[in-house]
Formats: sequence, C-alpha cells, structure tokens
Amino acid sequence: MKSPAAISRGVLVLLGFLVAAWLLWSGHTEPLLLGLGAFSCLATLIVVWRMGYFDREIFALTISLRLLAYWCWLIKEIVKSSLAVAKVVLDPRLPISARYIELKASAPGPIGQVIFANSITLTPGTLTLDLYHGELKVHALTQQGADDLMSGEMDRRVAKLGER
Repeated sequence: MKSPAAISRGVLVLLGFLVAAWLLWSGHTEPLLLGLGAFSCLATLIVVWRMGYFDREIFALTISLRLLAYWCWLIKEIVKSSLAVAKVVLDPRLPISARYIELKASAPGPIGQVIFANSITLTPGTLTLDLYHGELKVHALTQQGADDLMSGEMDRRVAKLGER
C-alpha cells in the first residue's frame, strides 16, 4: 500500500497532466469552457480514484531519462517505418509481403505489455491484433517489419521501462 504522501503526489501529478493535456488540446480560454474542462479533469480524477488506481502498485511509470530515451527511440522508429511503408505503397509493383506473427512480451505487468502492444500499433506497417496474458498477435505489412519486431529490440526497451 502506498503512503498518503505518495497518493497525494500521484493525484496532483495526474491532475496536472490532465489539465495540461486539456489546455493544449482544446486551446480554449473562455470562462465557460475552462470551467467545463476543469469539471472533466476532476470527474476523470474521481473515476480513477474509485477504480483504486492510487491504492495499487501496478506499474510505476515515472518520467525519467529512461522513458524519455524510449520516446525518442520510438519516434525514430515511427519515422523509419513511415518511410518504409510509403516506399512500399508508392512502388508500382506494391511489394507487400504481409505476415502474421506471435510475440511474447517480456514486461511482467499488464501496463508494460500494453505499452509494448501500443508501440507496435503506433509504428506504421504493424498492428497489434490481440494481447492476452503477454502473448501478442501482430500483423506486419512487410517481412522486414515482422523481422524488426521478432528481433526483440522494442520488447527489450519496453521491459527496461519497468525496471527499478
């Protein structure tokens, strides 16, 4: 069980992220919309509290150099994959070699496994079809995309996020 100070800090951090995201994505500063935005952030916080999120320690993903390094690496992979998919789609022969692969996530917790699955889906040319007990079913547009996933680099990087 977390200490009251840790719970309070977690509530404030989540509230800060919710408010920042709402302000950045909405761009509205009229009093009515600011009030509705504040209401939606507080309502979300109440739902998360009732779900028991702050009581359990499922996966403490903290903003760290490791997480920032992962985001930078993922952005690089997204750009690389985007260029590879554009090359395949723009080629008159349309050299698609679709593959269905199954992977095992190394991350022990459900949050790490979901981060892995979502990272795969964010990368153009690959799509996570199913995630169940750490087993992922993935569709890849090309053999190269499937090979990149089967190399395990993304899985290793996601698993490191959960290390203390």
